[in-house]
Amino acid sequence: MKLSYGFGLEGEKLMGKMQVNAVFGLLFGCCVFYKIQASASDAIFYEPFDDPFDGRWVVSENDDYKGVWKHSKSEGHDDYGLLVSEKARKYAIVKELNENLNIKSQKVILQYDVRLQNELECGGAYLKFLQQQSTGWKPQEFDNNSPYSIMFGPDKCGNTNKVHFIFKHKNPKSGEYVEHHLKDPPSVPSDKFSHVYTAVLQPDNILQILIDGKEEKKTYFLSEKDFDPPLIPTKMIPDPDDKKPEDWDERAKIPDPEAVKPGDWDEDAPAEIEDDEAVKPEGWLDDEAEEIEDPEASKPEDWDEEEDGEWEAPKVANPKCAEAPGCGKWRRPMKSNPAYKGKWHAPLIENPNYNGIWKPRQIQNPHYFEVAEPNFEPISAVGIEIWTMQDGILFDNILITCDENVADLYRETTWKPKFEVEKAKHKAEKAVAASSDSFTRIRKGLFGLLYKIADIPFLNAYKSKIIEVLKRGEEQPNITVGILFSIFFIILTIVVTTLSGGKEKPPANVTQGKMGMAAAQTSNNQRSTKEKESETKKATATAAAPPRRKSTRRDA
Repeated sequence: MKLSYGFGLEGEKLMGKMQVNAVFGLLFGCCVFYKIQASASDAIFYEPFDDPFDGRWVVSENDDYKGVWKHSKSEGHDDYGLLVSEKARKYAIVKELNENLNIKSQKVILQYDVRLQNELECGGAYLKFLQQQSTGWKPQEFDNNSPYSIMFGPDKCGNTNKVHFIFKHKNPKSGEYVEHHLKDPPSVPSDKFSHVYTAVLQPDNILQILIDGKEEKKTYFLSEKDFDPPLIPTKMIPDPDDKKPEDWDERAKIPDPEAVKPGDWDEDAPAEIEDDEAVKPEGWLDDEAEEIEDPEASKPEDWDEEEDGEWEAPKVANPKCAEAPGCGKWRRPMKSNPAYKGKWHAPLIENPNYNGIWKPRQIQNPHYFEVAEPNFEPISAVGIEIWTMQDGILFDNILITCDENVADLYRETTWKPKFEVEKAKHKAEKAVAASSDSFTRIRKGLFGLLYKIADIPFLNAYKSKIIEVLKRGEEQPNITVGILFSIFFIILTIVVTTLSGGKEKPPANVTQGKMGMAAAQTSNNQRSTKEKESETKKATATAAAPPRRKSTRRDA
């Protein structure tokens, strides 16, 4: 039996569609939930900071790290993160993994969100993925000297603006760990939005750096051009014991030893001489000084000649010289001396004893080695060890996984919704600011026009009052409409009076009254609701009261 809900045929069709949509929605929700649960199980390490970090993360007890970490919401969200709460501090905090992670010969994805809520002018916002520490090491001892395998994330200060990727590699010959820095890394986004940083380490020695899911850098671990210094050392190096011979001549050219200075070469001839052909310009004022005492200057009343010395008026340019070619004693101008040759030097010739630029001989590099892939040290902990001049740095959703699909899903479900909200809010704020700026410009232009209108001759009788009202309007933007109405009404009255042939000017008190009424009306609109309700009640009471009896002679 088919049930009817009393909606008619169309209503039943609509209800059917709603039921189908509800079923699909439920299935979709279940799929998303299943994916998130599945991805959580596929994550080797995941820290969303939904709960306070106390007891799970360990803050360094080193005296250098005074910065206070806080469990805080991201501005504008209900989502929590790990917050850098103070400016100009060093910070250090660490979380040990349940077991060491071998990142050699397999795909590994390192990913986390960070939001620079006050931007980043000088400081770091990167993570350190620590090596296995020495025996007896305690997380409370975490500091800059705790060895790491990989350092990854934003760093910005002065000319430095990069998303770091640094890995430490042990030289199998020397036994020393060497830091290898990624060359030409991406820049840090310059805004206050949440951004997600991803490093994908491929088993084929490919490294990808993604920002917000977009590839910004792709490089090769074994390439000598992509890391500084390169992972694989050069085969040949300069011999440190080789020394340049004392008779080694590196001069490609030398002065000609057979050259002789010409007999007519005058080294003492000046570079410039007076121009004998120059003539004093007509109108030159020989007896006038270029500067004279300021005729308008006077000795200050508090001038004490015993302490301050004899007072002299300051000098000013002689106004007579401004209209003349020049003043004072005329002198011939200087010109280049055609006989000037300067100091004589022998011309250069090829050096017959030239040996070239000396370089030490090349020898086999004793620390040279070859590897098929980086020998990464296993990761034992995740740490944040930074120095920053900014507060408001918020770390979130730290993820280590071997599955790129898991990293993609976390970006879509944990980072992207926040990012979209922040962008939308920023766009709305910009629109409001632009609207406000536009209104301010219009209002400023309008008042400028009204001031010009006030200067029209036939409004001279009312100019002072119009100016007064305009100033009130500029000081109180909320009564601008009332002010504009007042001025328009007055100008309209004057125009109508003029066109109708009226010769008398409206009395000033009438003009003031009209302006006052308009301004009062605007002010009245701003009164509180309680005042208006009180007046309404009084008026109602008055209307409801019985009329007073008129006095009559009989009553009297």
